[in-house]
Amino acid sequence: MMLSGNLTDTTPSFCLDLVRPFKKRNIPRPQKQYLYLKENKPMKFSVLLPTRNGGPYLANCMSSILDQSYEDLELVVSDNANTDETSEVIASFAGDPRLKAIRTEKPLSVIDNWNNALYASSGDYVLMIGDDDFLLPGYFKRMEAIIEKYDYPEGITYNGYRFIFPDSISGNQYSYYSDPYFIFGSDFKHEGFLESGKALSIVRDMFRFNVRVPLNTLPHLWSRKAIDRVEGDIFRPPYPDHFALNSLLLKAKTWVYVPEQLFVIGVTPKSYGHFVFSDSKQEEGTAYLGISSDFEGRLPGNDLVNNMNIWLNLLEVNHQEHLRGIKICRANYVRRQVHFWCSQYKYGAMALKDMLKLLGKLTLGDWLRLASSVWDRKSLEALWSLMKFSNKNKVDTFYYEPQCLEGISNIKEFSEWICERKSVEKR
Repeated sequence: MMLSGNLTDTTPSFCLDLVRPFKKRNIPRPQKQYLYLKENKPMKFSVLLPTRNGGPYLANCMSSILDQSYEDLELVVSDNANTDETSEVIASFAGDPRLKAIRTEKPLSVIDNWNNALYASSGDYVLMIGDDDFLLPGYFKRMEAIIEKYDYPEGITYNGYRFIFPDSISGNQYSYYSDPYFIFGSDFKHEGFLESGKALSIVRDMFRFNVRVPLNTLPHLWSRKAIDRVEGDIFRPPYPDHFALNSLLLKAKTWVYVPEQLFVIGVTPKSYGHFVFSDSKQEEGTAYLGISSDFEGRLPGNDLVNNMNIWLNLLEVNHQEHLRGIKICRANYVRRQVHFWCSQYKYGAMALKDMLKLLGKLTLGDWLRLASSVWDRKSLEALWSLMKFSNKNKVDTFYYEPQCLEGISNIKEFSEWICERKSVEKR
């Protein structure tokens, strides 16, 4: 999934104290030019599509939404001062009355671009999609059925697939895919409401780095009622999707899980994962978001893990009624960074002497926490995975059971292929 903001222009306002309590930022909203504006009337779904120079992928993403026969929706495309073929792609869909396209004349940060799309929308339910992602056929009709069956829940979670484009992770030659996108635990076996207290327990487990639901936006549909209960901007740095999801899990009154695969998340050379899992590009990824991940006790390593500390602290400060006094688990933080160091050494991205220097940054307490890993099942599984796939590449290590796909080079071709394969399996 692409975080569609500005890669080269960072925004100083997002280097402010990231853990200050929620309030609307007192800054002028960016000037917007409405390119294709439909009547602003109540509707069922708003699909938000912020894009920054994602033209090569945008047409497939837009067609996955607008080619569906469902009418009660709007697609809000926020053109973030794009300089590629984005304007031409948007213009090719201009005849569809469900399209609402806006453009800013100066590049915005990722977070402002996301909020910009949200403020231009009016649907009862909101879905955020990246310009390299894809909705599978029948998505809206299925969501409408779920909404009516469960009396308008305020959150819905489901599964999908991952498609990794060629040359996205350390120069992978072929495409890869993961089926499913996310591995839910045994407590997510059946369709239905999350039982009382489960949403809160999911958020609290984040502070132990135990991620029980996907953190991207595409696997979740949110009601505007729940969004309006969050004080201030719903999308906040460092990762707007991670902060928004956890805030809504705390604010929503009802949440439904559906064990179905309804989307494809794309990983492209412009995706944030490309920067995190490619050698020597993490600083580019940080610049992409316009953020800083400094905090007390920070260890060099995976920016996803370091920035998770930032948004967890932000959650705790801004949702005191649910999270007062909760602490980030230092032991699990250290384990994840050490695992990342080992993986970088394994693939030649880090010399042995450099890894030893990093290990030297650990305190005695950190070493004791590492020693306790022998009792931690997930830590042992991660270590076994690293050893087991000694001859594999980075795609195999950082993504769940990726399967190589020769002859399929884009997400639309993959979606057609996977739908046909699933249809044959059901016969």
